[in-house]
Amino acid sequence: MIHADLSDRQDGWREQLWTRQLADDRFEVACLPFFSYGICYRDVVTIDSNHLVASVVQKSGHRTLRVALVAGHHDRDQLHEHLHGKVVEAALPHEWLQGTYLSVDLPPGTDPTALVEALEASARAGALHWEIDS
Repeated sequence: MIHADLSDRQDGWREQLWTRQLADDRFEVACLPFFSYGICYRDVVTIDSNHLVASVVQKSGHRTLRVALVAGHHDRDQLHEHLHGKVVEAALPHEWLQGTYLSVDLPPGTDPTALVEALEASARAGALHWEIDS
């Protein structure tokens, strides 16, 4: 396990990343990052002496679709179930954090159009925020 430094967003904040060690200082990311920009599933990263990501040295071609549900929105629970069903239907690896944050792996060649269409109306209604990172 290593960490990504997110202190540029909040002092002392870090994201825990599960990895597979390839060499002394090289690790393949084995999880779906929720908050670490520019790091996706199966990317190879190096670390510093504090076990913090120092750099991405090899991109995997995977992308990450991130969704943050608005906690106080009246349709939040129904939206969670709807999105969960869409991701399962698409057979895409995904993880939820606290029922509010969704991270979806988009392997190389994946067309996210159907998921994006499911997100756009809810985003316009102020129920969620989403982005795709690579």
